[in-house]
Amino acid sequence: MSTVRVVVVDDEQLIRSGLRALLDAEDGIDVVGEAADGAAAVDVVQRTQPDVVLMDVRMPLVDGVSATRRLHEVGVTCAVVMLTTFGTDEHVLSALRAGARGFLLKNSSADALIDAVRRAAAGGAVLDPAVTPAVVAAAVDRRNAPPPAVDLTARELDVVRLLARGRSNAEIAAELVVEPATVKTHVAHVLGKLGARDRAQAAIAAYELGLVQPRGAWPP
Repeated sequence: MSTVRVVVVDDEQLIRSGLRALLDAEDGIDVVGEAADGAAAVDVVQRTQPDVVLMDVRMPLVDGVSATRRLHEVGVTCAVVMLTTFGTDEHVLSALRAGARGFLLKNSSADALIDAVRRAAAGGAVLDPAVTPAVVAAAVDRRNAPPPAVDLTARELDVVRLLARGRSNAEIAAELVVEPATVKTHVAHVLGKLGARDRAQAAIAAYELGLVQPRGAWPP
């Protein structure tokens, strides 16, 4: 198994140090860089080419949303996971639209953080149960017009509902009793039909279009 390379971005030194210590202690994960603001983050990421960036949402000078947008503009393909202190952070939805792979609360457990890093590196969406309902509600509240019809097959609907719950391709394949390669094909079709850049954007689009109903608590 290849090592997952991570860059940690947060304006608080104590948080950066804590995240680095936690991740560096885990086999198969290597923190290759740090940054204290979004502008520095873009430079560090371009230089180190990590697999995953843990990006604070709120930072002085250049915030995490702007930095994430800039990374995608310059063609960086690593997974960006937003770190937020508040489960109702209004900037999280903007971050997802800017290309973030998902979001995680800063007070998440060590196991949740490590799982999020590995999931993001593997191409999965990282959707913190404590944040997701608020983000979904914001997405639904901001609709200004009836959503367009999306022609998904029955199997694609199954896939997008599981995708919206943060399931990986392997987990979806196991639940639907199909091959992972088949799931990969379905996910590609779903992304295309929803006009989504990645799985996190597809999850939000699924809620906006009414394909998945908002829930007060995220399923296990």
